[in-house]
Amino acid sequence: MRFSLVLLLPACAYAQHATLPPPITSAERVHWVINSTVGPASLWGGLFSAGFGTLLDAPHEYGTHWDGAAKRYGMRLTGVATSNVMEAGIGSLWGEDPRYVKAASGSSFGHRVGHIAKWTFVAANRDGDPHPAYARFIAIAGSNALSNTWRADSEADTTHFVARTALGVALRMAGNTWEEFWPDAKRKLFHRDAKSGTP
Repeated sequence: MRFSLVLLLPACAYAQHATLPPPITSAERVHWVINSTVGPASLWGGLFSAGFGTLLDAPHEYGTHWDGAAKRYGMRLTGVATSNVMEAGIGSLWGEDPRYVKAASGSSFGHRVGHIAKWTFVAANRDGDPHPAYARFIAIAGSNALSNTWRADSEADTTHFVARTALGVALRMAGNTWEEFWPDAKRKLFHRDAKSGTP
């Protein structure tokens, strides 16, 4: 209970400045699952993860060749898909919105960084109020525990489960960072005019 309050109090302060979207619909939940699983950010993250794992030969059962890289990519993708489906499905029971809510326009860099961190651990409910992201926590931990049944033996243990769960939270924060800053970076990189949409 005390942990929930610690998360909620600062989140409420951020929610006062962020524009929350209308309650998520069933179709939007499906779209979120698809985009979060096979969207550009997820696919590029999978390539990095598979490449890094191949470089370190982890798990060693897969080897360091293309076949091993493909297995690592597939393993990550099944884990991400399972987690996303669990989060969207479980969260629908009490109206938890899995989408990231961007900071209000004009917010300072420091505020946006704090906003990213807070919304890693909280989510909006049906009324638009922030609360601990219980479905997210259940999904990240549950999918990693479940994946032990099809992972290589060297990674199907409690130590790796805990590490993957912590990494899952860190990756959610990285995803929030992408959603928060990429639109601004894209406009600057491609020098697009905000009104005309042309370079």
